Amino acid sequence: MSQTPTAPAPVTVLVVDDSKLARAVALRLLRQLRPDWSLREAANADEALAVAGAEPVDVALLDFNMPGKDGLALAEELRAAKADMPIAVISANIQDEVIARARQLDATFMAKPLNGEALAGFLAGASLRLRRSAAP
Repeated sequence: MSQTPTAPAPVTVLVVDDSKLARAVALRLLRQLRPDWSLREAANADEALAVAGAEPVDVALLDFNMPGKDGLALAEELRAAKADMPIAVISANIQDEVIARARQLDATFMAKPLNGEALAGFLAGASLRLRRSAAP
């Protein structure tokens, strides 16, 4: 019996930022770059964990500076739940310590304001990583 190949499941991206404007910018760029991907948003780490607990999330874009848990703490929790998830930590707070901690968590650091070129580079790497993790 041969199996019929199924279409790959749509990729779901979770955008987490306490700034509604920053989320809107990220979502607009994502829609332009990957119109076929599913987008979810959350205003803080608790909302993000609720979304990730309710449905599969494949890629995460996380603001670093948020009330409650910061983006690195959230990245650590998401990484523990899904080791191969592409994660980007985004911040205007460009400090070596933040960048180093992001790298320790195998997350990409991107500076705010987020631009299409930086996001496109991250998404290209994320797509490759997702294909590799889905391969038998």
